[in-house]
Amino acid sequence: MKHPRFTAWLCSAAALMLLAVPAFAQQPDALPPEQTAPAAQEQPAEAAAPDAEAPTAEAPAADPQRTYVALGDSIVSGVGLPDFKYTEAAIGIDAAPNFEGYPEQCYVSLVGKGLGLDRQHAINLGLPGLTTGDLADMLRTGAMPQMNQQAGTYYVYPQMLDYLKRADVISVQIGSNDALVPALVALGNATNWKSEQLVATMVSGVLREPSFENLQRLNSDLSRLRLTKEEKQATTQLLLGGGTDAICEQAYQEAAVHMPQVVAELRALNPDAQIILLGYTNPVPLLPEWTQLFRRLNALSKNLAAQNENVTYVPIPFAMTAADAHPTVSGHKYIANRILRAIKK
Repeated sequence: MKHPRFTAWLCSAAALMLLAVPAFAQQPDALPPEQTAPAAQEQPAEAAAPDAEAPTAEAPAADPQRTYVALGDSIVSGVGLPDFKYTEAAIGIDAAPNFEGYPEQCYVSLVGKGLGLDRQHAINLGLPGLTTGDLADMLRTGAMPQMNQQAGTYYVYPQMLDYLKRADVISVQIGSNDALVPALVALGNATNWKSEQLVATMVSGVLREPSFENLQRLNSDLSRLRLTKEEKQATTQLLLGGGTDAICEQAYQEAAVHMPQVVAELRALNPDAQIILLGYTNPVPLLPEWTQLFRRLNALSKNLAAQNENVTYVPIPFAMTAADAHPTVSGHKYIANRILRAIKK
């Protein structure tokens, strides 16, 4: 590859932000720091208030024999929260330490507590950078057949199949990286990878707390891009000239193929488990094609649940996200409550 290999969590954390901000910020009409809106605004707290509280009365009765397994990408794993656990690997990262050692504030932990489960019965199989196609492959053998070159990921976890076979409830949150990873690569190519420092700032976590100082830092990174005329044209074409339209359409078509495969593979592994398909939330609704993509993905999951027995679609429209496109603490609480309400007693 001609571009640097980003770790998987970097791809999923930064891509939406990169797509939402103008990569040609040094132009005269760029907004000054005090007028530049954060690329990922938190939704108003009052919109999510009913579900933002910690899971309590709505949870089913505690059952120490029940097992809950959460599948998905970096949103599931708790990237952006304290104590997300991983180790460096030859390719990307090894997320196995996070399967049972996940952050206290992630929604997997909160669902487990709501069900009265210990960490051997509430398993977090969130894998940063994972795509829908990669997940479908892993559900067959426990391994990706080859490295995902764009995401820089290669996961091999045969034990995930054992977790899933003994699960009573399985939640699935997957699909954002189907568009984010190719979009990030396309933006890197358009800027000749001058966007790398901007990505590093965003995934460092400093932008998760909105402040004037953080906006200044973001604007400074944008200004230092110093794109050539050709790079500006390529970036403009990508962001405003329909370049992301094709990426979003391809992402939807891939999800339409692979999401039914995910459900079918899960049902083959575990005929009796309740499967919960979590909806999609667009943390940066600034580009119409991205808003349309997430709307179509939600409709896809809703229809898929309606067509399969013991499969439940759970929308999460008010999940608050930080500037790195991952849920805030309140966002994780909200998602946990939505899951707990959907679990059959």
